[in-house]
This record gives sequence, structure tokens and C-alpha cells, in this order.
Amino acid sequence: MSDQKFTDSVIEAMGPGTNPRMKEVLTSLIQHIHDFARDVNLTIPEWQMGMEFINQIGQMSDDKRSESILVSDVLGLESLVDSLTYDTLESTDQKFTPSAIIGPFYREGSPHYKNGETIIQQEVGGEKCYVSGKVTDAYGDPLSGATIEVWHTAPNGLYEQQDENQVEYNLRGTFTSDENGDYSFICLKPTAYPIPYDGPAGQLLQIMERHPYRPSHIHWMVSKPGYRTLVTQIYDAQDPYTKNDSTFCVKGDLIVDFLPAKESLAKEKNVSCTLDYNIALQTTEDFEKAKSKKTSN
Repeated sequence: MSDQKFTDSVIEAMGPGTNPRMKEVLTSLIQHIHDFARDVNLTIPEWQMGMEFINQIGQMSDDKRSESILVSDVLGLESLVDSLTYDTLESTDQKFTPSAIIGPFYREGSPHYKNGETIIQQEVGGEKCYVSGKVTDAYGDPLSGATIEVWHTAPNGLYEQQDENQVEYNLRGTFTSDENGDYSFICLKPTAYPIPYDGPAGQLLQIMERHPYRPSHIHWMVSKPGYRTLVTQIYDAQDPYTKNDSTFCVKGDLIVDFLPAKESLAKEKNVSCTLDYNIALQTTEDFEKAKSKKTSN
């Protein structure tokens, strides 16, 4: 049973009605899993350990935390999948905002605010920041009516659903670009933090003698009908973890400078720093063309 014939028999057990794409994916998955077991001469105790590890991932996950995504992130898988998509976009001559992983702590239904309002529902310390910019298409033309979702941790490194002392949806918000494509909001200047170390993802990091820290960042999800939804993150240029991110997802174009707020803005908005950040989206049609071109090549 250790030879290729056995693997072939498992693959060939799939029925004729199997979805073609699923058959392609599962054929490759089965082949690689079997090759992995042969390559490392996997033992029964090691296999049992792996099965228990998968069970623990499920036990640690709920509607507020996805341990499976966290494990995927520390292994670099989500960043790799994101890069495969980004490489498709990069094959065009358009100017667009790079993507990044969504991470395990996104929540739907964040409160909708007017431009210029704050996502800080509860004072948790930290440095307040005024963020503003413009949403455009890949050619620089402004896009009105784009939905902008943002979220980040409190200074203690916890997202609100991790922290019983934070109110629901604290430091999360949804905004809409105006007729000129402009948006703005007040948040906290992000801080570096360790990913949760109390589950399977933390066990993996300890086994591999790796640190758990993520660089200071703000999550974004920007969408508009007819355009490819952008999921991304921006990182503080002053944070040393941009060079050593525990989830391997920092891209150079996503590193930004938070600047001291001018005196007039600081007084008006009660902030100490600012960020000017423009976002460029690609149409769904252009993305599909780029994907088809890459596949044909």
C-alpha cells in the first residue's frame, strides 16, 4: 500500500459526477499528502498527533475566532494564496492597491459611520489618528459609493471579540466614499501585538521556535459593485516587525508613514497623528481578463 498504485486507487475512487475543479484540487491534495507521508516515513503516533492537532483547531474555533485561519497564517498558506492572486493582478499595467490576508478576526456588521467620525466607541488608551484618502479605479478616476470596512486591535493587542472589557464592535467601522471618492475616519494608531498563543497556532510557533508578533497594522476591506473586493492591511513604517511578521504577509507597498498632526487638525479632531492613504480598485472584468491571460500563458 506504500506505492503509487495505492495512491492512484484512492484518487480513482472519486465518482464521475465529481465537480471538475474539486477533482483537480482533491487529486493534487491526495497525491501530496501521500507523498508527504512517504517522504517523512510518517509513524502512527505522529499521525495520531496530527489528527488530535486538527481536532484542537476545531475546538478552539467559534464565531469570534478562527483557529484554522490562524494556523494557516503562521504556516504562510494564506499569504501564499493571497500572493498567487496578487501576482495575477501584478501582470497588468494598472495601478492598484496590493491585497493582504483577511486574518482570523474579521466580523461582519460593523457600525456604519459618516466620514470623519470615529470608530473608537470606548476609550482604551493609545494615540488617536485621523485617516483620510480617496478611493479610485486603477486609472486614478474617483469612485463614489465604495464601502470601506476597517478594524484593528486595542493597544493591549486584543480585538474587541477577544476582550470582555471592550464593547461590541469597538475599533471597527464601515464608511462610504463620497461623490469625489473621499473618505475619512478617526481610529487609534495601531500597535504591534502577539497572535493568540493559547491554541494550536501557538503550539506550532513554539515547536518551530518562532515569535508570535505581528507588526502594527490596520485591516481594510473595500468593495463596490463591478470591482474586485480589496482585502488588505497597512503597516507602520516605524515598526521593526514589518521585517519579521509572524504571518509573512507584509508587502512593501503597504508600509505607510503615520505623521504628526498639524496643530489646527489636532485641536479640531482631538488627534495626534494623521495618515493620508489612497485606495485603487480593479474592475472585476479586468481582473478576470488578467487571470485568463495568466492561465493561458
